[in-house]
Amino acid sequence: MYSKHIFTLIILVMVISPVFAQVEYLDVLPSNKGTLNVGLATIPTNPTTKEITTLKIDFINPKNEKIQEHIDYTVAVTKDGDPIFGPIPLTHTSTGSVKIPVEFQKDGEHQVIIAIEGILFQPIPQETVLFNVLVGEPSSITQQQDEVPISEKSNGGLEISGSESGGCLIATATFGSELAPQVQFLREIRDNTVLSTASGTSFMTAFNAFYYSFSPAVADIERQNPVFKETVKVAITPLLSSLSLLQYVDIDSETEMLGYGIGIILLNFGMYFVAPALIIFKLKNRKQ
Repeated sequence: MYSKHIFTLIILVMVISPVFAQVEYLDVLPSNKGTLNVGLATIPTNPTTKEITTLKIDFINPKNEKIQEHIDYTVAVTKDGDPIFGPIPLTHTSTGSVKIPVEFQKDGEHQVIIAIEGILFQPIPQETVLFNVLVGEPSSITQQQDEVPISEKSNGGLEISGSESGGCLIATATFGSELAPQVQFLREIRDNTVLSTASGTSFMTAFNAFYYSFSPAVADIERQNPVFKETVKVAITPLLSSLSLLQYVDIDSETEMLGYGIGIILLNFGMYFVAPALIIFKLKNRKQ
């Protein structure tokens, strides 16, 4: 009888233990001011130029060694001082753990630069962590100890800041604060869903170039004109509703990202263009 219980217990341990297995980081390093630790892992473990590498980044509270929720951060990758990836706009993660796909073009040592600018919705002076990742060889990571701002020449002249250009300008102006639930929702969708795949990252790069060409002007008009602000609020509500569908699906591949992304685009096209056109068409027929 006892042997039967022991056998059952062994089976349960074998089944459950992988679920709770800890992440095998390449290294866990403190930020240059010691506020947070950052764990970095690559998928695959040995990055190559033949496939896309996913950077798994965890922000860890050094006091309790648990993942710290609600972090505002940016990420960039350079090689020999030249930008390879990013920097991405200032991004919010509610979970404290993110996955970012990067396509390495050349073998050799690359620098992964992670900047932290906010914790628990509170801005902090920028803190950075620099990792050296070898591509095309067995991975090894070391920390650059010097407190070098991410905007200096040693990082390829990249400048990552918490400026307004990294935020949801129209949504922030519409709902009055960067801490508004709707704004945080948009950031989480961008961070945890769209930026989790290479196709999503490419889309965001193209979208940002278009979006930031007009959004500052729209946001300024909203602040000056309450009626226009309420009009924008009504206009973007269907968009927010359609994006909320992404919270109920698991996107683990490029194909799924493309499929759901195209579906959301078509849904919004239908709500904003097809439906109004049909209504206008029917109203004209009734008058006739």
